[in-house]
Amino acid sequence: MFDFLMTPEQLALRDEAREMAKWVPRQYILDMDADKIKFPKEFLQECGRRNLLGLRLPKKYGGRGLGWVEDTLVAEEICVPGYAFGCVWGVGADIVCDAICNFGSEEMKEKYVVPLLKGEKFAAECLTEPRGGSDFFGATTTAVEDGDYYILNGQKRFIVGGEGADFFLVYAKTDPQGPPHKSMTCFIVDRDAGVKVEYLYGLMGCRGGGTARLVFEDVRVPKSNILGQVNGAVEVFYPMMIPERLGTAAMTIGAVRPALEIATDYTSRRKAFGTKIKNFQAVSFKIAEAVTKLDTSRAMIYCTARAIDAGVHPSRARRMVSEAKKFVTEQCWDVVNLCMQVMGGIGYTDVYPIEKILRDMRLSMIWVGTNEIMSLITQHEWYKERQKEIANSNKRDSELDCVNAFAEDEKIFE
Repeated sequence: MFDFLMTPEQLALRDEAREMAKWVPRQYILDMDADKIKFPKEFLQECGRRNLLGLRLPKKYGGRGLGWVEDTLVAEEICVPGYAFGCVWGVGADIVCDAICNFGSEEMKEKYVVPLLKGEKFAAECLTEPRGGSDFFGATTTAVEDGDYYILNGQKRFIVGGEGADFFLVYAKTDPQGPPHKSMTCFIVDRDAGVKVEYLYGLMGCRGGGTARLVFEDVRVPKSNILGQVNGAVEVFYPMMIPERLGTAAMTIGAVRPALEIATDYTSRRKAFGTKIKNFQAVSFKIAEAVTKLDTSRAMIYCTARAIDAGVHPSRARRMVSEAKKFVTEQCWDVVNLCMQVMGGIGYTDVYPIEKILRDMRLSMIWVGTNEIMSLITQHEWYKERQKEIANSNKRDSELDCVNAFAEDEKIFE
């Protein structure tokens, strides 16, 4: 994040997050990438000890009561050891616990949020199903009322943290005959209620985050574990898209930043044709482009975080967050490719971590809503905003600023 825009308190928080990133042992990173570590419990436990989980959540539950600006600057730093660290850091504390604090009972907050923010429990969010990813409201997992309980049946896949979580945020169909947006309910489901981890996925990157397939077979969930209202999951789902997508965008900046640092140092030392290769514009201009992409990404994240902290209208927040997720993840993908290019063949080997960063970064444009879905949301919200602007604006009508603006029979729309 831009240090010249930070308060002294934010700078101190950034430095705390940097210390946390430095704490992660080198072998721990290697073991996660080799799938020797299936889920980084020790990392989350250490974050809990340092009070670096759930920064935006109330202090009474173990958070710090901070805003999105602080959350995103920590998200950048926490991902420097690897994108997978940010994924598990954000899913439990920034998403699941955020949902519980906003929609759960006081008892749920004490039972689930408090121990998670201490690093004593772990959580995962269950959205994607074998038959649907982007089609969230087409979910087929069901929950049938049975006295004081609901009985869950179905499957969820690609669940980050599924291997290590103690409880899950699960969306299920509770009204089979109802319209998609009014027929689902959100539950908190304890692992020991009978949730089965069927298997872990062999991932291209972001390994060690416990990404699993979960099976629910007659899992009994008490009604007291419902978040929000029965058939009202949409009210939980939409606000959760902000921490999912804005957090993801901020995380990618931190995860790709080491690639730029490594490439800069390499091109400052490597010689060819009698000079350091940074002296060739074919090389240094790629570094300049990468720097520009990261700074532009930071500016977009900072602006979006400030907007949400200021209470911008939900429609505009959805647009800005969707734009940020798409734009920033694609810029970060470009950055790591530029860095690999200037390093040449050595960047394609495991002598440097560039190839691992590239593998990790590919996930960012797919998960928590593909970038195509981000474009869908952006255009939808923008068209709505523009119609309101036309109806209510006192701005200049620029369409008339041309010679033949009033020409007859030219502006034909049907």
